[in-house]
Amino acid sequence: MPRPLGHLPGRGRTAMHALSSLRWKIALTTTMVCCMVAAALGILVHNVVSRQIVGEVRKEVNTQLDHALGHYEYGTTHGDVNIALDPPDLPRPLRDLVARGRTGSMVGEHDDKPVMWGAAPADKKALAVWIPYENTRKRLRDIDTAILASSVLAAGVVALAGLFLANRISRRLATTAAVARRISAGDLDARVGFPAGGDTEDIRPARSRDEVRDVAQALDSMAGSLQDRLEAEKRFTADVAHELRTPLTGSLAAAALLPEGRPKEMIQDRLNALHLLTEDLLEISRLDSGVERADLARVELGRAVQRAVAGTRLAAEVTVVRDAVVLTDRRRLDRILANLLVNSHKHGRPPVEVTVEGPVIVVRDHGPGYPPELIEQGPQRFRTGDPGRGRGHGLGLTIVVGQAAVLEIALGFANAPDGGAVTTLRLPVGRLPEGS
Repeated sequence: MPRPLGHLPGRGRTAMHALSSLRWKIALTTTMVCCMVAAALGILVHNVVSRQIVGEVRKEVNTQLDHALGHYEYGTTHGDVNIALDPPDLPRPLRDLVARGRTGSMVGEHDDKPVMWGAAPADKKALAVWIPYENTRKRLRDIDTAILASSVLAAGVVALAGLFLANRISRRLATTAAVARRISAGDLDARVGFPAGGDTEDIRPARSRDEVRDVAQALDSMAGSLQDRLEAEKRFTADVAHELRTPLTGSLAAAALLPEGRPKEMIQDRLNALHLLTEDLLEISRLDSGVERADLARVELGRAVQRAVAGTRLAAEVTVVRDAVVLTDRRRLDRILANLLVNSHKHGRPPVEVTVEGPVIVVRDHGPGYPPELIEQGPQRFRTGDPGRGRGHGLGLTIVVGQAAVLEIALGFANAPDGGAVTTLRLPVGRLPEGS
């Protein structure tokens, strides 16, 4: 049976957006974690390698400084031109360190070129040596470039892997969501059908767990259980209706033999009401079985609606804004309109208005309107409008939904902004099949 219009498409778009967002969230999260790990490892490697390389250069300059100090104490010539007493471009921090009687080294410049300075006190002066640092700096830059390239490559690979895995997860979730929407729309035969072992045979179920598969299997199990219960309910409805029909016919015949009077009228009224209920149950069971077929014919909708409303002998105002010729079954359409008018008079308030505009029929009353659960979930059988027995609609609207499904009428339930229940029927328009 069709459900009220305007609910499932929105839910479908929301679900797809959520799944798409989930896919990218997983991919972005994986990429961010990879980038953070790569950055941390890159900094660690940079610091370790830089300390090692700079340490080697510093060791070399300290060695040369020791040789220079030895030659200076003995008054001999070192033979290396990269030695000087108090050179003018000796870095100020290193000069201050030597002034305090300490030895040190640091990176600086000499003749506008990067060098590693080493200095030590010698007769209250700074004896300094230096060695070129350009190659070392270039080597460090090359190492940093290699680290950065490796990090980018690793992040890219992990991002692609994360996107692949996230897409696989979201695709399976999308399949599960689509099946859930089909089930909510009334297709109880829909199943996700994921194998018990996922995409591959699950050889070690105790060590491997797939939560998406668990959700899908739970949904399939729920759909199967729901289908079994509904089928049992349908069988029960049909069985009860068939079992009641024969004794009711006999009871009606027996009641007709009673002497005239108030007791006879009361018995016949109750038996007639029970007879109508039984006929409704039989009609619902036939609609549930799917054996009903429409006898389609071309019908002038405005005139057909006017005749159907007049045939109910219920007060209703019919307005034909624009007439149309539609393909429908007059008997079933009359049944739908009659049930809607009875429902409006029973649970709503006058005036009841029936409007025809093209292939669309709108039936409206001015009562309290439909309950929210009816608009959201559609009509459900065995509910009445009696607040003491639970708000609802009885069997009338259930028959309306079933007959509309046979006629392929798009059916919608809503409430008017200023109050009142509004039922919209959109009939199919087209040519009759060949041979009809």
